[in-house]
Amino acid sequence: MGEYDVLVIGSGSAACSAALRAAKGDLKVLVIEKSEWLGGTSAMSGAGVWIPANHVAAEVGIADSREDALAYLRAVAPEGWEQKEDALWSAFAKAAPDMLRFLSINTPLDFRLINEPDPFAEAPGGKLYGRMLSPRPLSRRILGRFAARLRRSTLPHSFTYQEVVDLDLYHHPIRAGFKLWPRLLWRWLTNSGGQGTALMTGLIRGCLDAGVTFRLGTRAITLLQDPDSRIIGAEVESSGRRMTILARRGVVIATGGFEWDAEMRKRHFPGAFDRIGSPRGNEGDGQKLAASVGAHLDRMDQANVYPCLPTRYQGQPHGLPMTFQAEPHSIVVNREGRRFISENDFNIGEAIDAREPDGAPVNLPCYLVGDHRFMKTSLPFRWYASYERDWVKKADTIAGLATKLGLPPAALEETIARWNGLCAKGRDTDFHRGENGWEEYKAHSPEGRLKAIDKPPYVGMTINRSILGTKGGARTNERAQVLRSDGSIISGLYAAGLAMANPIGTRAVGAGTTLGPNLTWGFIAAETILFQNR
Repeated sequence: MGEYDVLVIGSGSAACSAALRAAKGDLKVLVIEKSEWLGGTSAMSGAGVWIPANHVAAEVGIADSREDALAYLRAVAPEGWEQKEDALWSAFAKAAPDMLRFLSINTPLDFRLINEPDPFAEAPGGKLYGRMLSPRPLSRRILGRFAARLRRSTLPHSFTYQEVVDLDLYHHPIRAGFKLWPRLLWRWLTNSGGQGTALMTGLIRGCLDAGVTFRLGTRAITLLQDPDSRIIGAEVESSGRRMTILARRGVVIATGGFEWDAEMRKRHFPGAFDRIGSPRGNEGDGQKLAASVGAHLDRMDQANVYPCLPTRYQGQPHGLPMTFQAEPHSIVVNREGRRFISENDFNIGEAIDAREPDGAPVNLPCYLVGDHRFMKTSLPFRWYASYERDWVKKADTIAGLATKLGLPPAALEETIARWNGLCAKGRDTDFHRGENGWEEYKAHSPEGRLKAIDKPPYVGMTINRSILGTKGGARTNERAQVLRSDGSIISGLYAAGLAMANPIGTRAVGAGTTLGPNLTWGFIAAETILFQNR
């Protein structure tokens, strides 16, 4: 298929960020995508992008700095991560603002601030505003022949991220539609979308304008090495034929996670499992390619773990990321029938995924339990629950519900009695639901966060681990160069996004801490190719 300076494997945010930066550095770039759809998981996302010290915030007078960002990352990281990840955190904090400005200049993307705080805003370096961004809508038509090839989402991309937040789309979809109908009609007429649609439309258009070549239906099979073990390209398969692509300056692996490889997922995420919210092509191609040339795979037990409702995507069962577990008149319990986290905690996925020292789950299986008023809070919930008709269990008593869910009845009765007592007092002294900056922002008022569970019939359902993307892969240095187990560099090979050992793992530091770092690591990989790999 020819010879290029850079081969990028994958077509999501990390991949296109790398491709665009390399192409703007006058390199000849090829992006290959194994499916027939461009954009990867990023195109399906809500496109919240967490970038500290960004120029958009600075232009409206919001104070932030790279130093504050690094202090924040260090303060909120899991214990023991700093020794291995600090150099990568420093590289991210340094490069992220430059990356965002680069995208703003070289693509049609128009990033706007989102009114969301850091989940740990009270920690050193944390901020209540200014680090969350998302792009304004763009028309897919600007992609020309690729317009019909942009991956669609299960999320309502007719709305922007901020509109979803401001209009409370989850609870009031009809009201939101009526309020914005002229705007929504115009977007439909112009084939426009917000969120991940806008993000990937802008990135791909920027790449096309910079001369990047895209090849769909092309899967990397083998990485090619010269006699000195330098990566010089890849053997690929397209339309049933195998071909060779040479890459003079380097290969960037940006293929996403491995959550759709059942064997890999079960090995690294044992225990009860609900749903996956990413494209089915995320089968660990990049992780396998990197390992085949001696890369050290790390952080394989990390993922974007987030509650998902059942839905269908391209005719098959799928997960829809949604914060449905923090509704009034409901709580989340573990397999022992006990609460273990504030239901409004942004990192509830990390608590659901908690492991014993031997890797076994601490809390799984987990359940959401409430009374019949929980079911009345959201029309979309009832719609999506219908995709799995046996998912929601009902009973006239707490003990009866516990039996249907497989929970110890006495323990669940005790837990709900304690919860009702906390509601009567008006404060969750166990897990402080609704009390920090993030939870206060999401709950809006005390009345919205503490409501008793005392009106039958009672309802319950699993809320086990659901994955939007695994975060383990090739261990890299702070320049996105792939490393062997001994720390030596595999020359010519780079990894970014969810195909790398992500320095921000399951514990998210902001609502956009998958996409923000992914874009940044693609940018860093290309910078390294441009300035250190001549």
